[in-house]
Amino acid sequence: MIGTVERAHARIDLAALAANVRRLAQAAGTARLMAVVKADAYGHGSVPCSHVAITAGARALGVHTVAEAEQLRDDGLHVPILVMGPLTGAEWARAAATGVEIVAWTPEAPAAAAAAGIRAVHLELDSGMGRLGARPEDVAGLCDAARASGVAVAGIMTHFATADDREGEQSGFFREQLVRFRAAAAALRDQFPDAEVHAANSAATLRDPGAAFDMVRCGIALYGCSPFHDAPERDGLSPVMSVVSYLAMVKTIRSRDSVGYGRTWRTERGTRLGLVPLGYGDGYARNLGNNAEVLVGGRRVPVVGAVSMDQLTVDLGPESADAVGAPVVALGVQGADRITAEELAARRGTINYEITCAVGPRVPRVYVG
Repeated sequence: MIGTVERAHARIDLAALAANVRRLAQAAGTARLMAVVKADAYGHGSVPCSHVAITAGARALGVHTVAEAEQLRDDGLHVPILVMGPLTGAEWARAAATGVEIVAWTPEAPAAAAAAGIRAVHLELDSGMGRLGARPEDVAGLCDAARASGVAVAGIMTHFATADDREGEQSGFFREQLVRFRAAAAALRDQFPDAEVHAANSAATLRDPGAAFDMVRCGIALYGCSPFHDAPERDGLSPVMSVVSYLAMVKTIRSRDSVGYGRTWRTERGTRLGLVPLGYGDGYARNLGNNAEVLVGGRRVPVVGAVSMDQLTVDLGPESADAVGAPVVALGVQGADRITAEELAARRGTINYEITCAVGPRVPRVYVG
């Protein structure tokens, strides 16, 4: 039995991904959909996810690095690709050779792009995010530099800081940014009439059609995770990733026995203990020890003791009949229950993005659907 079971794998449901693409395209209305596939498609696999996204209706791809774009081109993806991160050194020439568009927020960038042979830039404005982007007092200089360089301006963009706070105290700042950017983009349209205006991430796309402009850039929602950190189904999204392992050992322990490094858990009664070969080396975080559950036999069982690099332990209960080889779901559905990335994120004090991105390379991706 043991020899027929994967140590652990991440199941990627491509049909769910395609459904999420269609849902976001619907929310975007007449705006084009850019599928953001940076960081290996948030841990899901950028190449297969990009192919599915384009087939399902996305019209462009967004990445952070030139290397990510090169990987997509090498696999035959010849759609528009926007590299959204900073470039340095040889990356300028590589970006030109790959035929991608880049983001510019300093006066030096358009000239560097033109010198390298990059065909187009997107001008990023800082409307309140406080990261990349030209501040209002610097926008005129950026525009002057773009015109002087002769490089095409394909886009005018910004990034929202609080679009994911749909109903909280920061929700109003999203409106404030939207008003600022709408006014700034309108003023620049006369200078760059062929530029697409884009600002909306997943959250903005789902919460406000007025933020769509000409294109939306959706990432986390493509993968069926809620950009609002609540139930994905509330916004018609279907989770794409499941993480599955198995019981590699089952044994009985006595009352007051301890489990794992540091003896952080001791049983109050005799029970059946299961060992799962999945640990923080695979992306299952150490702080989930004594702080999470997995699914075994269609029911929730607690993770007990410290999560190790390669394994974790679960309390199956004294009456458990679970045997070695039984499937264990750390993320996803088993029976009538589901463990979501949002649940794990809440237990870890982080966001769902980090949950899927953290699933390590030694957990093979298995594509279905």
